[in-house]
Amino acid sequence: MRVKLAGFNIDSDILQRLDPDGLQRFTPETLSAAYARISRSPLAVDQLRKQACLDVEKARRSNQKIIFEMGHHSVAEHAVFNFDIMGVSRLALEEIEQFRLASYTEKSQRYVTLDGDLVVPREIGDPALKKVFRDAVRRQNRFYFKAFERLQRRLKRLHATTVTSAAGQRLVEGWAKEDARYILPLATCGQVGMTVNARTLEHMFRRWRLSPRQEVQRLAARLCSLVLPVAPSIILFPEPTAFDRDAFSAMDGHFASLPAMAKPRMPAGPEIVSCPENGDDIILASRLSVVRCLDLNRALAIVKKMGAAQKKKLFTEFFSQIRFFSAVPREFEMADITFQADVSAANFAQLKRHRMATLLAGGYAPELGNTLPMSIRDAGLAGEFMEIIASTNDSYRRLKEACGAAADYVLTNSHRRRVLMKMNLREMYHFVRLRDDEHAQWDIRELAHGLAKKVRARMPLTAMMLCGKSRFLREYEKIYSSPPPDEA
Repeated sequence: MRVKLAGFNIDSDILQRLDPDGLQRFTPETLSAAYARISRSPLAVDQLRKQACLDVEKARRSNQKIIFEMGHHSVAEHAVFNFDIMGVSRLALEEIEQFRLASYTEKSQRYVTLDGDLVVPREIGDPALKKVFRDAVRRQNRFYFKAFERLQRRLKRLHATTVTSAAGQRLVEGWAKEDARYILPLATCGQVGMTVNARTLEHMFRRWRLSPRQEVQRLAARLCSLVLPVAPSIILFPEPTAFDRDAFSAMDGHFASLPAMAKPRMPAGPEIVSCPENGDDIILASRLSVVRCLDLNRALAIVKKMGAAQKKKLFTEFFSQIRFFSAVPREFEMADITFQADVSAANFAQLKRHRMATLLAGGYAPELGNTLPMSIRDAGLAGEFMEIIASTNDSYRRLKEACGAAADYVLTNSHRRRVLMKMNLREMYHFVRLRDDEHAQWDIRELAHGLAKKVRARMPLTAMMLCGKSRFLREYEKIYSSPPPDEA
């Protein structure tokens, strides 16, 4: 065996200090070109890389031929870029972070005290409407600081022993920021570090250029102008196609012609839309099918004939060695759960991070109501909070009529959108373990807890250990009357 470190992320400022033309000379295209030749060349991989580095133009021509003419677009995934994206709105970040095969680390409104910086959308050009927008967000920001101070004082009194340490003070301050931010507008500035391969980046360009928001369109143009000089041979399709633009046109036109809908019904919590009636059997049969090389339908027929007690015994033995960090196996991916929920923008900011799931989100809609943190109510600020929301909704309606999608910038982290989400049971375990934990933020924790309860009712065997990390030992001991063997 021979293994070499072929490359790693290098800061662009370092490359430019090494060589003023470093960003062009040290292109990741050479890695793509070298790896693309692995399947058809007798040379060792490190020799292919050396050849590509010695003749960058030849490597670029090779990339264009392999990607464009031969259709092997996956070689572009070997080229990876890192971006500092600063001064963008919270609303734009939702569009930026919707891609599965990219990595993001975002400035958190839960941990950082905000100073009122915001993005004023260019679509709001009329001075009178711009004043409507600024007046609304100014009032929201004033309440944020007022709520933060009051919540912080109250929480310090309630948790007097916790704040005796510096770490405890930071924790309590974080709780105050976490709930005060529900009044902040989606125009609030944020920043994110993004790592993405070239193939996904090209997909981003096409999607962002079709955004209803100029801010996101400008981001696409800016990133494209930075990347194309560095890697012109692996970004070949950055413009949206007719399919990208028009695929849903006929459908959406038909839906728009339908009579006005009744006021949306607001469910109390997440609602399961679809879930296999025999989810436990499907997962058991999937394992039987693989182990005994059986047709899945035949395996299902065998499993259905098994007694309930026998199935329970099999899964009880299966989970006996599980730990709070254990990943359940891929057989659990054979059962899909689709659910629907109305979630706040603050909740959605965390929900969207579960990108291996399928997440479809409607627009923010004032008629769906707002999420009011209990701490705001307990601090005597609920009335003022809701007055600001009512005023914000009036501003939103005025802006919506004149500026379309740009009106969303004035809405707050407490405003809701309806989401439709599909997870397989394996992903559900990951989601619930993380989000139904006692350290999780309360809003998404309520969602995860309600969802876990409903999934366990549908699949009592395979979901018997579906719980947050903080509840793991308690749930384990309910089933086995003792802690896991290595924790006894």
